[in-house]
Amino acid sequence: MNRIIQCFAFLLLMGGSLTAQETVITGRDAILTRQKTTCGTIEAGKTRFGMWEGRAYSRVPGEKDRHLFNVIGINTRQCSVKEDDTRGRGFRSVSREVMFYLDPETNEIMDVWKNPWSGQEVPVVHVANDPVNMRAYSYEKDDSGKSTARVAMRKYGDVMVSSAEIPLFYSNPLGSEFQAYIGGAYHAMEIFNTYYKAEEIENSKIAALTQSNISWSRVAQWLPWMQMGDRAGIMVFNATGFSTFDEEEIWPALKAAIQERYPTYMTPPPLDDPRPNETSWTVFKTFMKDKEKAKVGGR
Repeated sequence: MNRIIQCFAFLLLMGGSLTAQETVITGRDAILTRQKTTCGTIEAGKTRFGMWEGRAYSRVPGEKDRHLFNVIGINTRQCSVKEDDTRGRGFRSVSREVMFYLDPETNEIMDVWKNPWSGQEVPVVHVANDPVNMRAYSYEKDDSGKSTARVAMRKYGDVMVSSAEIPLFYSNPLGSEFQAYIGGAYHAMEIFNTYYKAEEIENSKIAALTQSNISWSRVAQWLPWMQMGDRAGIMVFNATGFSTFDEEEIWPALKAAIQERYPTYMTPPPLDDPRPNETSWTVFKTFMKDKEKAKVGGR
């Protein structure tokens, strides 16, 4: 331990950094890089498939964590490009995404889940968010024409890594108009670490990425379809995946499930898609309303 402390002290005295080498890109190159990492290419209208697979656990105070189910999903996107006289180059991505909940033993898609706490069997509402778009264009400059675009990544040898933590705290779409008075806001955090070939990031002449790899984690409240009410506890998701332009590289079982259940999700929304974004909560709200309509109609 003393040896480690001495090494840290030496590095600090010498002006050395204890962190990885950071690459900072600014100006037009930064917006091109941001588009490349978001869309896979600086070209407009090219479809990019991003896939992930992983596991989901419960964490309840006073009990052992449970492996509740596995997950597998895909985001299908494309990007538009715009040149503005003041703000310079800009881009916007449009996408839709699916994530299936799988049996943790068989890895088969679950349409019914048995709640291990209540013993109740509940219908599973898979993630089918359409759309998941950037709300506005991201530009290289601000409204005054000042260059503001900046991208910072960590570099490990020939690998470049972008890292982002996204804290979420907003009114729950399933809540009432008085939610601010009683609490119950949606509280979660999304964590993304994406890995690229350093050359494809640093060389502005390379217009497209070959492949990027992602690590995604999520710490969040219970999913609404689980019918957990106000039971104490949270969920932890952990997944990995990659992005590609080649539809043939989509995992066969995932592709078959999408074509059977959500065929429109094999293509992205139109580039000028103006619709508001969907989330698991808004989709569940629609699911419940449709269920109520069907119940009324069947009487």
